[in-house]
Parts: sequence; C-alpha cells; structure tokens
Amino acid sequence: MLEIKEINKSYGTKHVLKGITCKLENGIYGLLGPNGAGKSTLMNIITTNLKSDSGEILWKGKNILENREAYLKILGYMPQQQGLYNGFTGYMFLNYIAVLKDIAKREIKSEIERVVTSVNLKACIHSKIGTYSGGMKQRLLIASAIIGNPELIIFDEPTAGLDPKERVRVKNMLKKLAQDKIIIVATHIVPDIEHIAKEILVLKEGVLLAEKSAEKLIEDYAIGGNLEDVYMAIFASGEDL
Repeated sequence: MLEIKEINKSYGTKHVLKGITCKLENGIYGLLGPNGAGKSTLMNIITTNLKSDSGEILWKGKNILENREAYLKILGYMPQQQGLYNGFTGYMFLNYIAVLKDIAKREIKSEIERVVTSVNLKACIHSKIGTYSGGMKQRLLIASAIIGNPELIIFDEPTAGLDPKERVRVKNMLKKLAQDKIIIVATHIVPDIEHIAKEILVLKEGVLLAEKSAEKLIEDYAIGGNLEDVYMAIFASGEDL
C-alpha cells in the first residue's frame, strides 16, 4: 500500500500542493489535472526526486525517505521528458537502467528481452536511440520503467506520441501489470485511462478534488457522457466537484 499523508509543497509564495492525502492499493490510478495543478510536483515527491514541505509518504507502512534505498528498488518511473542518450542503442540504455536498479547481472539479458517484447521494440533495440521516432523513444521509456518488475510504477503521459494501435498495446500492458502492482498514470488523454483505472485522482490548483472510480465521477457530476466530459466541465468552467 502507498499512503500519501497531508503532503504540502510551496515554491516561494505559490502553494503547489495543499494537504494531499490518499491511499493506493494494487490497481491503476489515473492522475488528472491541467498544467499547474501539481501533478508533476506530486510525482516527483512520490519518486523522492523532491522533498515535501510537510507530510509524509509511506510504502507498506514505512516512510519512503527513511527507507529510500529499499524503496527505489521497488519503484519504476517514466518521466514525460525524453532525456535519452542518442548515442546509446536501446539495449545499452536498458542495460544501464538495469545496473542502476541493481538487477542481478545474470538476469539482465532476459529481463531486457521481456520488457522490449512488451513494448514492441525488439526489431530496433540494437539501433541507436538517435534514430528512433518520438513514439519509439516513448516506448523505450516505458520499458525502462517496468524493467526489474517493480511493485509501484509511475507513468507521466505514457501514450503521448503513440499511434492508436500502440496506445491500445500500452493500455493492455498496463491492465496486465496492475494485477499485482500499483500503477499511477498521469495523462491528458482521458480515454486512455477511463476504462482501465481503478480510481481517478483529480487535482486542481494543488487540491485533491476527488479519488473515485470513473463511473462514480460521471454519476456524481450528473452530466452524462463520459469521463472526458467531466474533465472538461471541471477544468474548462472552473467549477469544483
């Protein structure tokens, strides 16, 4: 279980996160909110790349900062920015990530093969990343997040730049992974998580407005339609739930 307890974060006078509290168990959680809502800040705190001003995050009852080394071994993270080494081949990059994650040397080759097959990159894994399309780089980042079979995985816009066929592949992969993991997906492509997310976390101006299933959100907002309609109603109109 991942417990987020009263997380606050400010940059100067701007209060970016305001008492964020929730509990996550195995399954997929969609993290929705416009730019500036606090999604990236929250993800950076969960991944220990950033410290909160107050509050704490617990993994299986233990503070993640007090057990950081052990925590990072069960964590997978795919950032939105494609900070990749263009001179590396895809295989070299994944091998580098595997070493950073302290995966046993004897297991690295088979683990790379597993994740590369999952994201449909097997044919070009020995080509240089500089020759990859944007979508191929996106899939390589997904592979780097799932290598080592982490228990908690955070994806920031995982389907951005992918064609419809690859988006379906990624959604199916997420559903399969979530059987025994916690997966957090931050995205602006609402339909990609509507039917696979256990719950939707709605962030607005640093406040967690809702932690509900897509069906419950649609029902509570009473506008009919789908989750994208609810999303547009909340953030286009400035209304709260």
